[in-house]
Amino acid sequence: MTPAHLAEPPHGIPVSPLLTCHPDKRLLYGADTYYQESHGQLAALTDDITGFAHRHAVLLLKPDAVVARRLDAAVDWLSGAGFRIVGAAVTRLTRTMIRSLWYFQWNLATPYRRRLAALFLEDADALVLLVRPEHALDIPASVELTRLKGPTDPDARRPGQLRHLLGRYSYLLNLAHTADEPADVLRELAVHFDDAARDRLFRSALADEDRTADALELTGRLYAATKPRDLDFDPAVARLRDALPRHRGADPAATPRMLLETAWEQGIGLDPWDAVIVGSKVLPMREPGRAPVLDGADVGTWRRHLDTVRATPS
Repeated sequence: MTPAHLAEPPHGIPVSPLLTCHPDKRLLYGADTYYQESHGQLAALTDDITGFAHRHAVLLLKPDAVVARRLDAAVDWLSGAGFRIVGAAVTRLTRTMIRSLWYFQWNLATPYRRRLAALFLEDADALVLLVRPEHALDIPASVELTRLKGPTDPDARRPGQLRHLLGRYSYLLNLAHTADEPADVLRELAVHFDDAARDRLFRSALADEDRTADALELTGRLYAATKPRDLDFDPAVARLRDALPRHRGADPAATPRMLLETAWEQGIGLDPWDAVIVGSKVLPMREPGRAPVLDGADVGTWRRHLDTVRATPS
């Protein structure tokens, strides 16, 4: 008999409570096309889907990490943090993909945040790394990597965290994203990649192959295809002020927010990276009073969750 907690949901496939702490995520992901695709493909390759999802984590190094030339630093950090790269591939964060990745979180994004994200996320390709810890953990690898990555708030990041190392620019320019939980590992791989690319990643990870050399080779390709950029705020404001005096009605002495909004109102063409650097610092990124539809869970929550699940009769 199928355990009650793995009963077939009415609109999708069962999602094990070992893959997420959130009952709502189990229901929504069970009916989610991306999750279903990844789950079904992996089921054809291994009987241990839950184990695979627990042992692996996904790190997305975004276009801001590419133009800031921080990919190789992230690869080095992973090794120092006890993670080995077992799969690497390039992805393009299109408008549709951005909304698919953060579908259950962007309900709290302001229109400014969506506008700015569109300016830079599609400007360059990004790097996806599938990683696993060198030593066994008592929590999912994705949860541990998310903890070590550091928070979205640049002022809350601490030395040793990946986002602290890569650069504390702004909420939006955070350079790195991780899948929060094991269920997210499966879903996000399907958001990024088609069946063929996903099959290569799954097989490489199941073979436990070291793909660090592939990651560094792809790093070189991404660097060769893009111009390096300075993502610091003050130089970007200075470039913005220099651009505006050429246009009637623009006040170069205005605040950075007024400069940016004036340029947008008048249809003045701006360097997209400068607009993002300035805008992500001075414009609201989160709608007040809203919470994400779905979120991750911290290490303590996961440990308690695992204790509860394992103590529940099947």
